[in-house]
Amino acid sequence: QVQLVESGGGLVQAGGSLRLSCAASGGTFRNYDMGWSRQGPGKEREFVARIRWSGDSPYYADSVKGRFTISRDNAKNTVYLQMNSLKFEDTAVYTCAARSRYSVTREPYDYWGQGTQVTVSS
Repeated sequence: QVQLVESGGGLVQAGGSLRLSCAASGGTFRNYDMGWSRQGPGKEREFVARIRWSGDSPYYADSVKGRFTISRDNAKNTVYLQMNSLKFEDTAVYTCAARSRYSVTREPYDYWGQGTQVTVSS
């Protein structure tokens, strides 16, 4: 079992920055692909970013490309989402997720955190 706990959300003005953290426990962190998704009020959940277990091929949704950066620190069992140039439309609950490199399921992720609220004001 893997437990994921997000932190770092809050209120920020448009144009500002936040760094979200997702601390993982209960598994071998370095063996997990890690991702971030978000769900704004009245919206469907959408993919934000993901990073492979190896740290290779960080990938981003077009809506955040160039503004957000996903990274991981395996020594700290933590994945980060650095969010710069925040826009009002970035307002959402941000959730991190994990998928084992050895997973044989077709699901994109196996474990989810509880989410952290990011609110961007103008």
